[in-house]
Amino acid sequence: MAVTRSAMKKVDPAVRNTNQLVTFVWEGNDKRGVKMKGEQQSKNVNFLRAELRRQGITPTVVKPKPKPLFGSAGKPITPKEIAFFSRQMATMMKSGIPIVQSMEIIGSGHKNARMKKMVKDMQTDVEGGSSLYEAVSKFPVQFDELFRNLVRAGEGAGVLETVLDTIATYKENLETLKGKIKKAMFYPAMTIAVALIVSAILLVFVVPQFEQVFQSFGADLPAFTKMIVAASRFMVSYWWIMLFAVAGSIFAFIYFKKRSLAFQHLLDRLILKVPVIGQIMHNSAIARFSRTLAVTFKAGVPLVEALETVAGATGNTVYEKAVLRVRDDVAVGYPVNMSLKQTNLFPHMVIQMVAIGEEAGALDAMLFKVAEYHEQEVNNSVDALASLIEPMIMVILGVLVGGMVIGMYLPIFKLGAVVG
Repeated sequence: MAVTRSAMKKVDPAVRNTNQLVTFVWEGNDKRGVKMKGEQQSKNVNFLRAELRRQGITPTVVKPKPKPLFGSAGKPITPKEIAFFSRQMATMMKSGIPIVQSMEIIGSGHKNARMKKMVKDMQTDVEGGSSLYEAVSKFPVQFDELFRNLVRAGEGAGVLETVLDTIATYKENLETLKGKIKKAMFYPAMTIAVALIVSAILLVFVVPQFEQVFQSFGADLPAFTKMIVAASRFMVSYWWIMLFAVAGSIFAFIYFKKRSLAFQHLLDRLILKVPVIGQIMHNSAIARFSRTLAVTFKAGVPLVEALETVAGATGNTVYEKAVLRVRDDVAVGYPVNMSLKQTNLFPHMVIQMVAIGEEAGALDAMLFKVAEYHEQEVNNSVDALASLIEPMIMVILGVLVGGMVIGMYLPIFKLGAVVG
């Protein structure tokens, strides 16, 4: 008996534990002697070796997959992956594949380990008797309130596959819209950053070389040149202060943007007033509001509850507060179009189309049309912004870089005039 116990102590934990599947990596040779390798889940090493032999593979190495050194494996789960998950689930369920089997197929096919684990966990919950709403509710970061509410409404109405397909379309459109907004914001930000970096390089490395030449002249320098030389001396002597100031400003901006609702509201309000970019943000918020409300209302979510969910999806705290006021008005019996008018944020066209939709009993259809129109407006505005920024880039670079070049050559021109 002692020998048996001793032998049991030496058994690999992965072999001894048969209650859960373990991921193994294996290498082996097929019947033709060709080397093969792969990754597969099994209860233990012996089960996997037997399974490989049944497939005609002679295993040479079978070992548990090593865990990553830093944190869990896999990249963060993106909204695009959630949209793709919804699309796959809808397609499989419409084809008649049971929900548990659909999740097993999707989970096994994912390369992102985090996504794979999340889908497997949801599959286990659904197999245990939970609804899909209860399963996705355990992952509130990946599945937002809108997603969860729509799934709950779809399950209640028995049209889950249709709702999942609608969610997939909604998220795909939303990600496309976000991409347009990021493109609109990224271009001017990068232009300013490049101009500042080029100016800093000139001040730190180029201007000091000219300063040595100017000192050899012994002549009085023009005021503009003196200003540039003074800026250069400050940059060379106190570059670390400038570096800390820039890093501190970025950190403070990100910190207050995430932690302070008042700062976020102020920032969103200022962005809406910026020429061109402000109009893009207006159209984006209206497009998000319209499409999100249309999707939730079409799925059968009550209007007041839908408006509460929609408020956080507008992407701007100014519009979020306005939608919450609309929700409060609708809750006490006001029509949606009158409530929207009171906010002074929504264009007359949007208010009229919502009014027509309410009267005709086709509010979701009208909201979809509003969303499509404003999404197209965002596309047009982004294209216009790109055309507008190109000359702005030349002006900014010309003023900053060209100004310093002129300032450095002014003494040379002055000396040439005196010599002549």
